[in-house]
Amino acid sequence: MNFDFDTRIVRRGTGCIKYDRRPELDPFWVADMDFVSAPAILEALHRRVDHGVFGYAHAHEGLNEAIITYLAERRGAKVPVEHIVHLGGLVPALSLTARAFCKPGEAMMTCTPIYPPFLGVHHDAGARLITVDYKLIDSVWEFDWDAMEKAVTPDTRIFLLCNPQNPLGRVFSKEEITRLADFCDRHDLVLVSDEIHCDLIMDESRTPHFSALNLPECFAGRTITLLSPSKTWNIAGLGYAYAVIGDDGLRRGFNAARGHTLAEINALSYFAAEAAYRHGEPWRRELIGYLKKNRDTLVDFINSRCPGMSVLPGDATYLAWIDARGLGVENPALHFEKKAGLFLSDGAFFGWTGYVRFNFGCSHSRLLEGLEKIAGALSQPS
Repeated sequence: MNFDFDTRIVRRGTGCIKYDRRPELDPFWVADMDFVSAPAILEALHRRVDHGVFGYAHAHEGLNEAIITYLAERRGAKVPVEHIVHLGGLVPALSLTARAFCKPGEAMMTCTPIYPPFLGVHHDAGARLITVDYKLIDSVWEFDWDAMEKAVTPDTRIFLLCNPQNPLGRVFSKEEITRLADFCDRHDLVLVSDEIHCDLIMDESRTPHFSALNLPECFAGRTITLLSPSKTWNIAGLGYAYAVIGDDGLRRGFNAARGHTLAEINALSYFAAEAAYRHGEPWRRELIGYLKKNRDTLVDFINSRCPGMSVLPGDATYLAWIDARGLGVENPALHFEKKAGLFLSDGAFFGWTGYVRFNFGCSHSRLLEGLEKIAGALSQPS
């Protein structure tokens, strides 16, 4: 089956953050793709809309069955339905973990650069944040284990992991995730594993995803795994995610923190998620091939035609983490905004200045236009 990833869809003026927040700029920033969602998802949504009633909703049996089957077949984990906590988004789940397991003045820990909400959810609990930089070894981003041991404190309660990693695009190995779980066990930390990009791996035979769900049973009492079909099937705006929490006490603590602060989950999102997991695999496979072509084009272009900039080919996601420190400008994202009319994600929001994140989840022709604008800006006098 052939799906169309080349046709450009007009999104400006539709109330989308990506295009309408700064309509005067060409956007390659926020992590949603420009592709129409899988036909199976659209059909499921049409059927649900045709029903015509949109009262309060909960996860129906079909969705639960689809998730359990997905977890077994794609993640290799046998998960009973009572271990699943349905949520209206993944970022609220990060906030819930902070409020559930951190008291005011205690600490959360993560490694940078990292998706910006990881650097802010500690405020929701009145907690502190400890960050440790990833380090580059032989062109591979790795945990700095020695620095992590020095940084962790007796009152640290949570470690936030993003795997596959946003913005680095790294897929961590079984050995690394197991070592991280051991680190959390020795320091009595809850390991919160955000795995929202786990179905966006370019080559699963080379860099297979090892989910926290597959950790040895001895770590189950301190592990929360967060998942969603939203990034892979481009349905983030429908607002759906879920947590898998195998330990009863941990799950009770997580749910207790919800209070009355979270909105009801979108009635349509349940059916979109079910369709993605049941029928979205052919579309996903073609998407990966298209994204891989885009990634390779971007890497070659930046490394060959953009002096002062460099980028590594990420293992996963449709996001490129570009090192622009060699340009000698204080704020590369602002530089390309002024010189090229581009809207890129500023690395400072991820914890590292001098970098930009570029979203290549778009048509190949549009990608080339954005890259040419970068090259054109570099040729202009400063």
